[in-house]
Amino acid sequence: MSAAAVPFDIHAWQQARADEVELALLQHLPTDAPQPLLAAMQYALTGGGKRMRPMLAFAACEAVAKQSSTALRPGMREAVMRAACAVEMIHAYSLVHDDMPCMDDDVLRRGKPTVHVQYGQAQALLAGDALQAQAFVVLTQDTDTDDALPASAQLRCCQLLSVAAGAQGMAGGQAIDLASVGTDLNQSELERMHALKTGALIRAAVAMGAVCAGANAQERTALDVYGQRVGLAFQVVDDVLDVSADTATLGKTAGKDALADKPTFVSLMGLSGAQAYAVDLVHSAKAALQDAGLSDSAALHALADKIVARSH
Repeated sequence: MSAAAVPFDIHAWQQARADEVELALLQHLPTDAPQPLLAAMQYALTGGGKRMRPMLAFAACEAVAKQSSTALRPGMREAVMRAACAVEMIHAYSLVHDDMPCMDDDVLRRGKPTVHVQYGQAQALLAGDALQAQAFVVLTQDTDTDDALPASAQLRCCQLLSVAAGAQGMAGGQAIDLASVGTDLNQSELERMHALKTGALIRAAVAMGAVCAGANAQERTALDVYGQRVGLAFQVVDDVLDVSADTATLGKTAGKDALADKPTFVSLMGLSGAQAYAVDLVHSAKAALQDAGLSDSAALHALADKIVARSH
């Protein structure tokens, strides 16, 4: 009789990688930057956050490599860590800018004052700009060493991240969001907005992890479907939490979408309808992995479940 399978411990898996990511993020900050700017960058990048995008990059890489990150060859491990840090820097920069008075005008993020409240608007703007640029510094590495990620793969990661962050991704989605205040969007329009604003960066994190592991075409396609659906589920849950959780739990101001008259999945589908839709998206994301034969994807499955089950 074979021994029973040991349940996958997502908490232990995530904590081990999160500890390394926190250290790597600090190591990849430009220590020779002017001190006020460096302080604002560090404040924006640390002190909380789920690190979901870095975790998805690691999980995708491990699923393709069929190895734990601790068993990856050094070059691949370095590459996925750089990808994880780069995507988190882009995410952090976007939060800094989104919180500013010209955007969402929020004073609380991750349970502490937003960067512009703490350091002033000018320094916050510069910190966001600098984090965006630093992401691409981090993403490239010396290709002279035998174990480094090939230059072609580094270029692909840069392409994925830049498109996800720009007009065809996060910035474009934010522009649609700002233009949609007070309007009624149908489901297709709402999904397009959030596929860009929130989903694009999540999708890129998964795709970059796959690139670091040398994924084949079938694996890349399946992981792209997974990234798209999980990214959309993340935003649906965000909309649910905005009306069902309080400010203390969220670490940011609750109920702002309704106050700002923004279209959301809850306003379109109702609370229970939005909750059910998030679950459906996660189920279809998992199915895409199974169809591609990505059998070593326990972390991807568990992270998708955490996205739906999260409380903040």
